[in-house]
Amino acid sequence: MSIKTIPHFLNGEETNGVGTRTQPVFNPATGEQTGELRLADAADLETAVANARKAAESWNDISLAKRTAVLFKFRELVAAHIDELAALITSEHGKVISDAKGEIGRGLEVIEFACGIPQLLKGAYSDQASTGIDVFSYRQPVGVVAGITPFNFPVMVPLWMAPVAIATGNAFILKPSERDPSPSLLLANLWKQAGLPDGVFQVLHGGKETVDGLLTHPDVDAISFVGSTPIAKYVQATATAHGKRVQALGGAKNHAIILPDADLDNAADHLAAAAFGSAGERCMAISVAVAVGDAADALVGKVKDRAEAVKVAEGTEPDAEMGPIITAASKDRMAGIVTKAADAGADLVVDGREFTVEGKEGGFWFGPTVIDNVGTDMEAYTEEIFGPVLSVVRVETVEEAIELINSNPYGNGTAIFTSSGSNARKFHRGVHVGMIGINVPIPVPVAYHSFGGWKSSLFGDKHIYGEEGVSFYTRAKVVTQRWPEPTHASGASYNFPSN
Repeated sequence: MSIKTIPHFLNGEETNGVGTRTQPVFNPATGEQTGELRLADAADLETAVANARKAAESWNDISLAKRTAVLFKFRELVAAHIDELAALITSEHGKVISDAKGEIGRGLEVIEFACGIPQLLKGAYSDQASTGIDVFSYRQPVGVVAGITPFNFPVMVPLWMAPVAIATGNAFILKPSERDPSPSLLLANLWKQAGLPDGVFQVLHGGKETVDGLLTHPDVDAISFVGSTPIAKYVQATATAHGKRVQALGGAKNHAIILPDADLDNAADHLAAAAFGSAGERCMAISVAVAVGDAADALVGKVKDRAEAVKVAEGTEPDAEMGPIITAASKDRMAGIVTKAADAGADLVVDGREFTVEGKEGGFWFGPTVIDNVGTDMEAYTEEIFGPVLSVVRVETVEEAIELINSNPYGNGTAIFTSSGSNARKFHRGVHVGMIGINVPIPVPVAYHSFGGWKSSLFGDKHIYGEEGVSFYTRAKVVTQRWPEPTHASGASYNFPSN
């Protein structure tokens, strides 16, 4: 198998840069190396930031009509290249093709939202705020924005950031995950084909040195980050110490409450999809099922049946429902957590530790796993496993379930399955979580709302995309103006005029 070189995309073209370090890229379904990623050095970082700074100055002066024309064209091109983008995602991430296409679809929603930027950037005007004085406000771009994105959504998360940042007049530097970098290059080429000026969207590959360079560079004005909570904390602390605006989305431990009055077949179907879809490698996955009272035994039996029926295969297989884990190290970590839970007394209802796919034994496989009677002191509960593992915790009341969720340090997403409107209302008003589903397991908001959690799931005060995304990528100006008649121009006052 030939191994491709994966370059950067700087100032409108693919380039290997001047850095000499590389990193292998693998197909998780086979374990084989498929690419060699070029990693940036300090000179490449300086080049990217200088390109962005220059591009931002001119892009900000481009009319809203011309900006939206580029965005509409980019939306058409992404839609036309869904199959190609999905194939790249599957080859490097491992998720099944249908899931990869779903990810792209959610990214397209944000592009469509950003196409309405003229409406979103309208300011306010107050006529005759004081005698002869008018006041108006408007928003301007922050300048150069860096997006540091995770492996689990190599197209969707960059599209949650870049279209809004670019529509509002900024230049955007994408630092994607080193594990599945190829989709970023195709996005960069589609931006160019859409007519985006060189330097407004760039892709810079690298590890911690590159991240630190973006966090501390004086010409980078804002940082958008999605990843684990420890790194999100580090990103916020480092970037804000260097005067940058930061939105850093961290990890999660999402609970779903299942009440005895729920449709348990419906709940089991959605729990399986939410826990095992995308191999559980998503921050909105349901990793804890909180079974209330009499719901527990029946629910565990139904989830067991569904977990055992999941079709796990290479993502290109037409009937595949779940693919491999991203790395061998991730697989080993998950296996260790599951083993500790079983040793501590939890019931291993479905065990995916030894799962493999015939003919693909070198791949990073981990089957759907269900653990019942999980204690809140076990790693299976306290750690974000980020894999196809569903832990079942049993409680007696909905109040106890809500308290369990509120005592967890994360507050990203949660859900309840019930037929009781009063319990649903008690739940959504009482839980300390940013995104809530009622009979909806993965409540990712549509693009014209905003995505973001509470507590240790978000660092910074602005959520991603939607109107909060527009606010994050812009700064407000308020202008107070007076145009006196020439014969009265000298009527200055030493006190603060207000009427």
